[in-house]
Amino acid sequence: MKFESKCLYEGYTPKNGEAQTLPIVQSTTFKYESTEQVAKLFDLTENGFFYSRLANPTVDAVEKKIAALEGGVGALCTASGQAASTLSLLNILGSGDHFISSASIYGGTVNLFAVTLKKLGIEVTFVDNDATEEELEAALRPNTKAVFGETISNPTICVFDIERWANFAHKHNLPLIVDNTFATPYLCRPFEFGADIVVHSTTKYLDGHALQTGGVIVDSGKFDWTNGNYPEFTEPDESYHGVVYTKDFGESAYIVKARVQLMRDLGACQSAFGAFLINQGIETLPVRMDRHCRNAEAVAEFLSKHPKVESVAYPTLEGNPYKELAAKYLPIGCSGVIAFTVKGGREAGAKFIDSLKMASLLVHVADIRTCVLHPASSTHRQLTEEQLIAGGVAPGLIRLSVGIENIDDIIEDLDQALAQC
Repeated sequence: MKFESKCLYEGYTPKNGEAQTLPIVQSTTFKYESTEQVAKLFDLTENGFFYSRLANPTVDAVEKKIAALEGGVGALCTASGQAASTLSLLNILGSGDHFISSASIYGGTVNLFAVTLKKLGIEVTFVDNDATEEELEAALRPNTKAVFGETISNPTICVFDIERWANFAHKHNLPLIVDNTFATPYLCRPFEFGADIVVHSTTKYLDGHALQTGGVIVDSGKFDWTNGNYPEFTEPDESYHGVVYTKDFGESAYIVKARVQLMRDLGACQSAFGAFLINQGIETLPVRMDRHCRNAEAVAEFLSKHPKVESVAYPTLEGNPYKELAAKYLPIGCSGVIAFTVKGGREAGAKFIDSLKMASLLVHVADIRTCVLHPASSTHRQLTEEQLIAGGVAPGLIRLSVGIENIDDIIEDLDQALAQC
C-alpha cells in the first residue's frame, strides 16, 4: 500500500464480523488459563498481552501503524514526546556516558538533556545544527554513545542534514536518533537517509487535534548493536533470566529492550483510549499535512513581504539557508510551523500576539487550528540567554503554527494584528 492507505489500514485488520474501526481495549489486564502461559510471557519466549503498561491491543495496533509509516521494525508508544526522547536515550546510555546533540532542538529537550540527564550522570555536548565535520569530531569523547537531532527544529525551523550527521555517527559506530515530530513520516522518513532511531511527540501532527498527549519511539532495525560499544544488548540481562537481546530478538533488539526493560521499570506508557485518539489523527495525516504545508507557504510569502516583519524562517522561501536541504529531505512540504520576528522587538511581538482575533495563543503547536507562541517567555523560558542564542531563539521570535483554516482568513487575521504593532 501507498502511504495514504497505510494511514488507514496498517496495524489493525478486522476479521469477519469484527469492528471496522480500531476498538478501544480498555483493560489493564488480560486473563490466561495456566501459569505456564503467563510464565512464557514473562520469560519473553512468547508474544502476548498481560499488563497494559507493557502492551495493550489498541496501543499495539498504533505502534504497528507508526512503525510501518516510518519504515521501522517496531515502535513503542509513550505517555509524551518527552518520555519518548528520554527512553530513546536511556535505552543506550547510563551513568558516565556522553552523547552529542544539535543545539537547534526544542527547549524542553535542551533542559532534559542538559539538566535532568546530567543528574543521572549522562552528559551532552550541544553543537551547531550546521556544524562542520571538524566541529562534530571535536565534540566526540571516548564515552560518546549516541547522536541526536530534529528534522525540523522547534522553534527555529532549521532543517537537519540527516544524511551528513548519520555518516558522522556511523563512522564512529554510533546510532543517530532523529526527532521527526514536525515533519511526520508523511513529509520525511529519516530511516531512508541513515537515521537509526526516530522519536515523535504524537501530541503534535500525528494527533493533530490537540486531544491527546503522547510520544513514540521507532526502531529502524538497522543499527549494529554488536559493534562492541553496547554490552547491554549483547550480554545477558539477569532481570530476564539471561536474555541476550541481539541474540534472541535480532533486528528488533533495541525496541524490545526499550519495552521490556525501560517501560517495565519507568512506566511512561500510553493508554488504550489515548492510542485510539492518536490513531484517529493518523488516519487523516496526509490530507491535513498537505493543507498545513500549502497554507504555511502562503503565510510565509505574505510575512516576508510585510513592512512590519523583520525576518521570516521557513525553508521554502527564497534566500532561506535551508532551501536546498528542504528540497532533499522535505520535497512534499515543510510542515505548518513558521518562525518570524516583528520589527520593534519583544514589545511589538507581544502587541501582535495580543491583537490576533482568530489565531489562538497556546502552549502548543502543530494543531489543525492556527496558534501562536512567544518561545522565549514560555516553552524556552528555562533556558539561559546563552542557550537561547545557541539554539537560534531570539528574544522577539514568534512561533506561528499555521492551521487548516481558509488561507484568506488566516492572512486577514495576521494582517490586522500586524497593523496594531
